[in-house]
Amino acid sequence: MEPVTLTTERLFLSIFTPADTDETYQACQDPEIQRWTTIPSPYARVDAETFIGRMVPDGWRGDAEYTFAVRPREGGPLVAAISLHHPRSGTWEVGFWTAKEHRGRGYMTEAVLGLARWAFTDLRCTRLEWRAEVGNTGSRAVVERVGFTVEGTLRAGLLNKNTLRDAWIGALLPSDLGITSPHPYLPARD
Repeated sequence: MEPVTLTTERLFLSIFTPADTDETYQACQDPEIQRWTTIPSPYARVDAETFIGRMVPDGWRGDAEYTFAVRPREGGPLVAAISLHHPRSGTWEVGFWTAKEHRGRGYMTEAVLGLARWAFTDLRCTRLEWRAEVGNTGSRAVVERVGFTVEGTLRAGLLNKNTLRDAWIGALLPSDLGITSPHPYLPARD
């Protein structure tokens, strides 16, 4: 897929470019981003260069991962990164980080909601999943505000820094946002 840009009320989501390398490197020095995400730790400048120069474009080219830089709509600093990845049977997974100085403003909630709407309408996604290591309460708060249902805990459900860790898993369905799914859904009856 050719990269697309998305806009929300306050945000502009676009593909990362080499001009984003310094801001990405700086944001990923945050111990919380290194702790809770699967980025390398320590995070070197070459990691930002590889992410932006190879991983992001390869993901778009191969339709395997769509990664966006998140900035204020009127322009300004890099606020966050967000991606859709691991496509399978109509399901995608969302992952994200927010630069420390931009947390607590609702930016990531807005970005996840905008990305979810795009996934459900343009990609015909039938289920959007989220996983985070148990204890990552910031990430969980974001998806709960968006409307995800946290469905449980996966034992050894996330490989991070060569260690299997328990992970929360949640899901958002098109109907949760008032969007029609490409397939009917028949929930289980108790």
